[in-house]
Amino acid sequence: MSDDDQNDSGDVNQDDMADEWAAAMEEAGEGGDGDGGVEDDWAAAMAEAGVSEEEEEPEPEPAGDPMPLQDFSAPEGPGDQPDLQVVLDIPVTMSMEVGQTSISIRNLLQLTQGSVIELDRLAGEPLDVLVNGTLIAHGEVVVVNEKFGIRMTDVISPQERIARLR
Repeated sequence: MSDDDQNDSGDVNQDDMADEWAAAMEEAGEGGDGDGGVEDDWAAAMAEAGVSEEEEEPEPEPAGDPMPLQDFSAPEGPGDQPDLQVVLDIPVTMSMEVGQTSISIRNLLQLTQGSVIELDRLAGEPLDVLVNGTLIAHGEVVVVNEKFGIRMTDVISPQERIARLR
């Protein structure tokens, strides 16, 4: 590209570049022999750019330590408070887990009405309270206005929740 193809600020003149592309497209259309012309043009363009077909993309470097999570409890600067209002209306899924077990598909298919499945928890042991699959508390079942509820007996600290994610 010549110096007159660039304007005073160093940018390429758009009209000249468009003309070069149009000429290249015409040349590719007329010079095609019908048997892989596009592939030959691609290989020629790659060779002109200095890229060989054998070159592989570099492997991504393994990530080191994960980025530390921001502590929203402390102010970010003098007088700055993080705006938690942004996330307060985001819906999350909350579930209570009575217990778990593993059974084979054969036994699963044999279950009928009245079948009993033994869980890994003892009777009277607290339930797990999960938010989006992450344990946040333990609790016990209560009845409130003829509906089941859960009374929180132990809430997991934010530091412990973050430690469990690692």
